[in-house]
This record gives sequence, structure tokens and C-alpha cells, in this order.
Amino acid sequence: MNPSDLATPRAHATPSTHSTNASQQTQVQHAGEQHGKEGNKEVGLDFIRAIVADDLATGKHAQIVTRFPPEPNGYLHLGHVKSICLNFGIAAETNGLCNLRFDDTNPAAELQEYIDNIEKDVKWLGFDWNGDVRHASSYFGQLYDWAIQLIKQGDAYVDLQSVEEIRLNRGDFNQAGTDSPFRNHTVEENLALFAKMKNGEFEAGSAVLRAKIDMASPNVHMRDPVLYRILNVEHHQTGDEWVIYPMYDYAHPLGDAIEEITHSLCTLEFEDHRPFYDWVIAKVNTPAKPRQIEFSRLNVDYTLTSKRKLKKLVDDGVVNGWDDPRMPTVAGMRRRGFTPEGLRDFCHRVGVSKNDGIVDVGLLEFCIRQSIENVAPRGMAVLRPLKVTLTNLPQAMTLKHARHPNVDLGEREIPLTQEIYIDRADFEEVPPKGFKRLVPEGEVRLRHAYVIRCDEVIKDTAGNVIELQCSIDPDTLGKNPEGRKVKGVIQWVSASAGVPAEVRIYDRLFNNADPEEGDDFMQNVNPNSRTILQAIIEPSLAEAQPGDRFQFEREGYFIADEKDHTTAKPVFNRILDLKDSWKG
Repeated sequence: MNPSDLATPRAHATPSTHSTNASQQTQVQHAGEQHGKEGNKEVGLDFIRAIVADDLATGKHAQIVTRFPPEPNGYLHLGHVKSICLNFGIAAETNGLCNLRFDDTNPAAELQEYIDNIEKDVKWLGFDWNGDVRHASSYFGQLYDWAIQLIKQGDAYVDLQSVEEIRLNRGDFNQAGTDSPFRNHTVEENLALFAKMKNGEFEAGSAVLRAKIDMASPNVHMRDPVLYRILNVEHHQTGDEWVIYPMYDYAHPLGDAIEEITHSLCTLEFEDHRPFYDWVIAKVNTPAKPRQIEFSRLNVDYTLTSKRKLKKLVDDGVVNGWDDPRMPTVAGMRRRGFTPEGLRDFCHRVGVSKNDGIVDVGLLEFCIRQSIENVAPRGMAVLRPLKVTLTNLPQAMTLKHARHPNVDLGEREIPLTQEIYIDRADFEEVPPKGFKRLVPEGEVRLRHAYVIRCDEVIKDTAGNVIELQCSIDPDTLGKNPEGRKVKGVIQWVSASAGVPAEVRIYDRLFNNADPEEGDDFMQNVNPNSRTILQAIIEPSLAEAQPGDRFQFEREGYFIADEKDHTTAKPVFNRILDLKDSWKG
């Protein structure tokens, strides 16, 4: 059994607050609850900003210092984005400082890969930290000295019970805990035992250092919580210098105090941990007295924000790594094509409160679309090609059209040749009611080009449509036909000048609004969350560089994949379709 099981898990690992009836709980907070608006727009005062403003006005603090304290045991996800925007945002709005500190107290679960990507994510979101990156491991010496101080004060003791005994003797919410038989050892005995722990004379799990508080406390977190445990694991920062490691709940408040953090902002799961946070600060009597304040975590429907469960998706091969575009990690959202501006706008619109709720994922998608709309050049792509021969096109020609209808992004050249491709969905032999695209003997306009008429349908021996013979109306380039209306407009790409491309269509990773509904969240995974198509794109799109975003006309927003895309072998991810389901 892992000695870390002795401690109450970090609050963010507790079960989701999603209800089985998510639609009844969906909560989108609007202007009255919003926090700061980007740029020069007015910043509203949520309850945390009101506290900060009062502390500045009364002179309690001359400068605000916040921190973003991730554990490097996974990639950052959408929930972290809210915390990043809040901590860095408050610092920026008050001319304060925000530290980036890795709370790296559990080397068994931590990797340098996670550290590197967290730094990259914070910068990509548009923020920078105060000074150098900080590590809780840099404070291990000081934390150890303070542990000695607590022992000498009679506020900590070494417990030699087994992991299971400590768990059973802690009690629960209905039953008080039972004192450890080692609780009343003398200071000298505890100092000697703690020295043996530090020197590697105990096996992992055979001894821990606990705070001496109150085993009958109604708050289970105050029932002599563990301060140090033994881990015979090399640390990515300190190597093999230590075999004992502080628990997060002990290291965190003291790290805040060392860095002179004024406001330690945590999600609501940490509310029950605050008495211990304050106990540690008071017993050690640190010069700085940081204040912990809790706010509601970000819960979005159809979205999983548990690093442990996201890691399982990676480890089990359900997704292709932490940066898979279906993942709600910052790396995944970046590769999907989401923008930092859209994510910051989303967090602004959600706001900061103490009320837990579930945010409609449609709001997130709305913010992303808004951020892309006026910066994404247009282009045509045929995702499911069907060959069309323009029988009376006199010769190949090059059309020119704006890259964007409303913003000056220049022009692009669109080759029109006798053989083109249209999308299979744009032709029906027996059209359903209301179908406004191409049908036998019917007309549509080729986008930015001529009106065409379907004169003949060619099929293979199995009866499948493999080609359409069409004629152009030569008097309709750039103008409407005379004497008749043509309602349908379809996209197309030249068969000879178009470029083959892999297009990845992403859907939601989970079928349920609450991904954790039921006994096993893995059963809620959408097996059709990714579809790969062999498409044909217009030449201007093939010039894209990794990370370039576009609107494929009538298809959606797409990004050239940052890993796999090359101009020789284009690969595009669909960011979102064009339909906006959020009503506001």
C-alpha cells in the first residue's frame, strides 16, 4: 500500500460534483458574476477581487502576490485554465505578482515532461510568472527544520502504526478517531525516530510524522494529519538527497508563507483543509500570513477534469497521448485549435463565485468560435469527394477571391478545371424535402464560380454514383442567372490542382453530459469521437504551416495539425463546426 494513502487526497482528486441530471444543474454565470475583462475593458469585482481591493484599500497589503501551484503529475486541463486566469489576472489587475510554483512533493507520480508542458501551457495562455519558476522541493530543507520545530513544541510525533491501522483509527464523519499508541512519546523519542526516518532506517510505510491536533475533531482533516512519509524514490529535482517527503497539505501553506503569498486561491474542495492550512501557519509562526480563499471549481458538461482519469485514458490507449485533440488538457485544446483568447474569454464569462454548478460546453465552443471568426482565412475543402466533369468548360481558369468576407486578409487563387470534386452530401438522386443542392437536371452554384446543371449521373456496376456530368451556364460567373433563381451553393475543388489531405473530424470524447455517470466512466467514452477522412483541399490551404487556422467554407473551423501536418502531406483537425448551439 502506498504511504501517501495515509493522507486525505488532494482535494482536486475527489469525485466530480456532476449530477446525474446535468441539464437541471447547468449553470452559466453572466455579467453580474464575471471577473476581469481583457484589454482596457472595465474589471468587475467578484467576491475574491472585492477582498483583494479591500486589503489594498485598508493597507493590509501594499502589493498582492498570488501563485499558481500545479502538481507536476499530469498535464494541465480546462479546470486549471480558470485558476490560471484568476491568479495571474488578479496580479495583473492590481500591479501585483504571480508565482509559478510546482508543488512537487510526490516524486513517484511526477515527471519532467509534465513540468515542461505546464510551463509551455501557462505561456501559451498569455501569462508569465514572477521571477524564476519555483519548486516546493527547493524548500525541503526549511520544511524539515520546521518539522523539527513542531516536534520540539509537542505539535508533531512519529507514528509507527501501519498504513491500515492509521486509516482505521482515523474514524469517519460519524465516529471520532482513536489516539495512536505512539501519540504521547516524548520529544526526544520523536526526534530520534524522525532522524531515523530521514536517514533511511525505516521501510516505506512503516513510519510517518503526524501533526498532533485532535483525533475527535469533527473535521477529519484535523485528526492528526500526516506531515511526512517515506518514499524511496529519486526526485526529479533533488535526486536521492531525501527519502522522506512532506505531504502536500503541509508543504503548501509553508510554501505560500516562504514566498509571501498574500492570497492563496483554491477551489472549494480545499475549504475543509483551510483549518489545517491556518494551523500550520500559526504553529510554525511564519513571518508572512497568507490567506486561503476558496472558489467554485470549473465543471463543464461532457468534460472530464480529473488528472488521474485523464491519465487512464492515455495509459489505456483510448486517446493518443495527453495532447490528443479530444482531451480537455491545455495541450489537447491547443492541438485541437482552440485559442488562448477564446479560453480566457470563456473563463471571464463563467466568472468566479462560491456556487458549484455545471457550465454548458456550448459556451466554451461559442467563445472559441468568436475568437476565430475574424482571423481565420477561408478556403474550400471537399471532405467526401464525388467527381464532377464540367462538359462545356472551355478551358481551365484561375479565379481570385478574398480570403475573408469581412476582414482584409488578401486574396487567394482558386483553379477551376474541367474535372472537379464536390462533396457526396451535396448530391441526391432522390432528394429529401427541402434539399437545395444538386439533383438530376437541377442547378446549383459552385461557390465563387458558375451555376452548373446536372445532365447525367454515371454509376458503377454496383449502382453507386461515381461521377456527374454537368454543364456550366457561362453567363453566371459573378452574377445571377436571368429568368430563374438558383438557391443552392456548394463548395468544390479542382480534381487536378486540388491537394489530397487527411482531415480529422473530432466529436465529444464522452456520450454523457456527466462523463462520470455510472460505475465506470470508461463506459461513457464515445467510440466515434474521431473520424479520419481523405479529403481534397484547394491549393491555398496546402500552403498552411502547422498551427494555422482556417474556415473550410460550409464545413467548419480547422487547424493544420501542429505535429503531423506538412505542406507535402497536409493534416487538418476540425476545431469546431460552424453551428453555434449556445443561446446565451
